[in-house]
Amino acid sequence: MVAELIPLAPPKQTWSWRGHTITYTVAGAGDPLVLIHGFGASLGHWRKNIPSLAEAGYQVYALDLLGFGDSDQPAIAYTLDLWQALLVDFWEEFIQTPTVFVGNSIGGLLTLMLLANHPDKAKAGAVLNCAGGLNHRPEELRPPLTWVMGAFTWLVSSPQVGPIVFNQVRRKGRIRSSLRQVYRNRAAITDDLIEMIYTPAAKPTAQKVFAAIVTAPPGPKPTELLPHIQQPLLVLWGENDPWTPIKGADIYRQLAADTNRPTPVTFHSIPDTGHCPHDERPEVVNPLLVDWLAGLG
Repeated sequence: MVAELIPLAPPKQTWSWRGHTITYTVAGAGDPLVLIHGFGASLGHWRKNIPSLAEAGYQVYALDLLGFGDSDQPAIAYTLDLWQALLVDFWEEFIQTPTVFVGNSIGGLLTLMLLANHPDKAKAGAVLNCAGGLNHRPEELRPPLTWVMGAFTWLVSSPQVGPIVFNQVRRKGRIRSSLRQVYRNRAAITDDLIEMIYTPAAKPTAQKVFAAIVTAPPGPKPTELLPHIQQPLLVLWGENDPWTPIKGADIYRQLAADTNRPTPVTFHSIPDTGHCPHDERPEVVNPLLVDWLAGLG
């Protein structure tokens, strides 16, 4: 069996933001898109999507949020507001024209925040398995995941036990096991993906960053943001995601069915797919994104 060839992502560049180095990449030419990764991921998580979107006639930006990927990992208080400010300043530095934001997981929640809070900058948005908060709320999970997440958060944030726990969490074998929980498409769990997640986690500051994020305020709920969003919104949802279950997509289904809504919400569920549809099923996600973008005008 011949392994699928994944197009190489464009070269990475760096940008100084508030004294920290932020890594980003840009490809293509045309109307701007900004891709926002989820928790524990990086801009490389979009490697299967950037070439297709660029070839479709868009200028595609992707960046490593502060604390992730090749961007700096300062031991500071991490919040969704901090990353929103980063994205706003990135837009002002490099783009300066209404942009389509696309995000997975917490990147999806950041996309909703940008649409609601910065309508002058956000032309439209697409979210993939959008998180309900920076950290999972109890109502989002069913036992035993509720108990597991609560105990894990306490352990990893402990000054004494946290480094020991994190050393176990960031092992490549453990990363692979975790991905098997949230990826329905096991063929997408490649050695390259494991390495992409492992390399930033091996940095000396990674444990403190991880602990700061899992204990941070959850931020706004989608239900608080959606009433303020007037731009077109695309919602894609892997049906077999244990972390953001398909039940959480009901509010988006309802909005998509509202024919009186002045700007449309488009919803597609993706069968046999977990938390990261763009990486698990790019052959499904890329055409859905490109077709929706073409309809924006």
